[in-house]
Amino acid sequence: MPSTSSNYSSEIVGLVIVDGVGFKNFILSNFLYHAKTLNQKIIIFSGLPATAYNLIKYDKIEIIELPVFFESRKTWFWRKMKEVAHMQQHKKDFFGIAANLEKNKPIDKSRRAKLISLIFMITRVFNSEKWIHFYNRRQLIYARKNQVYSKYYKFLLDSKVKTLFFTHQRPPYLAVLKEAANELGIKTCSFIFSWDNLPSKGRMAAPFDSFLVWSELMKKELKYFYPDTKNKVVKVVGTPQFEPYVMTEYKASQKDFFEKFKLKSNLKTICYSCGDVSTSKNDGLYIETIAEAMVEKDIPMVNLVVRTSPAEDGSRFRKIQERYPFIIWNFPEWKITRYNHPEVWSQRIPLKEDIRNLRSLLEYCNLNINMCSTMSLDFMIFDKPVINPVFGNDKNGLYNDQKYLKYAHYERVVKSGAVAIVRNKEELVKSINSSLENPEARLKEQRKLLKLQIGKPIEGTSLRIAQALKDLS
Repeated sequence: MPSTSSNYSSEIVGLVIVDGVGFKNFILSNFLYHAKTLNQKIIIFSGLPATAYNLIKYDKIEIIELPVFFESRKTWFWRKMKEVAHMQQHKKDFFGIAANLEKNKPIDKSRRAKLISLIFMITRVFNSEKWIHFYNRRQLIYARKNQVYSKYYKFLLDSKVKTLFFTHQRPPYLAVLKEAANELGIKTCSFIFSWDNLPSKGRMAAPFDSFLVWSELMKKELKYFYPDTKNKVVKVVGTPQFEPYVMTEYKASQKDFFEKFKLKSNLKTICYSCGDVSTSKNDGLYIETIAEAMVEKDIPMVNLVVRTSPAEDGSRFRKIQERYPFIIWNFPEWKITRYNHPEVWSQRIPLKEDIRNLRSLLEYCNLNINMCSTMSLDFMIFDKPVINPVFGNDKNGLYNDQKYLKYAHYERVVKSGAVAIVRNKEELVKSINSSLENPEARLKEQRKLLKLQIGKPIEGTSLRIAQALKDLS
């Protein structure tokens, strides 16, 4: 770890942590160390309970637990107007946005469904940036009447923060916190959370004052989807989600990896990494297809490790566990910090041991298979071949996961040639064999894609972010 500087500034920086992934990216990386070195004090405004931060050992770090914001009906209506209008504006040119817009359509005849139908009708015509800003102002008029707004305002007032850094740009309640910061004259900066958030999702929570992005590509996307950002500071810093992969505290030896996962050291290892059930419904089919190919000796005997999504408990795979006892299962060690929350999944945080396990899988497995997830990038960082199975389409009765190939962020991956796309069992088996025999076949394309998507070296990411915030203040 770099040596500590004694030249502290007088700045107090606010750090907004939304969920367990943000906790992983900004608390379990080197970010706090560097932010603390460059500033007098760090105040964490947390969407997680304060008890989640017991592991923090730095002094001069304060935790403020944010009360949960429950929207009124009017606040919800205008927020929904803003979000749907954004998707209406871009649906013709971006398949992912069009698909997410389709998900928002009402499916019953409830009162809320009727309101959503009205929202669709209005925003089909009135969806320009001017109208979106109008909807945002109306949303905030009603949000300010909520008693939680007064609490957010007082927290910020008492904290004396100079800059408020949002580690995510999407959760709706962030608009309320940002509005309180505006009223107090506090500068706001947001990190674009994920590589698919701009070309595939709805409107971000608020028009922040400045932005930190992964790459020049993401900077270009930000200015396209949010024209107002052309006059704002947007800095390319990379992303901290990959930084644990270069931190010594998360590294384990190959021997420890084989012993912990009970693997046979004379065999190659395949890792199948699952998505969550809402977007990766065919995971079970792909796992069984690989396992059957092993039984039938269509692929060589290997160690098959399945890592499930941190967002679920893995219960949907129980029958597969019983049918194929040779599969090694890795259930992510993410503990739920509280249950009485409208989005319980957001309250899961990873243990450090889980990050060590994940890094070991990335470093020592010979091949990764996943359905079009960000894990493709994780494994590419370690120069490992990646296969994306997408058997489902509109005609064969399976969940249509081939649609994700048309999402802008993943269409770029497909066109890069950095991954093998397989659409049936035969293609999957053939690709597994060829990837195990020639693991570097796509290495050049993988490294080119990583440079495009991440934009900056993984080493030093947290320091770049901390320095960018310092410069902005």
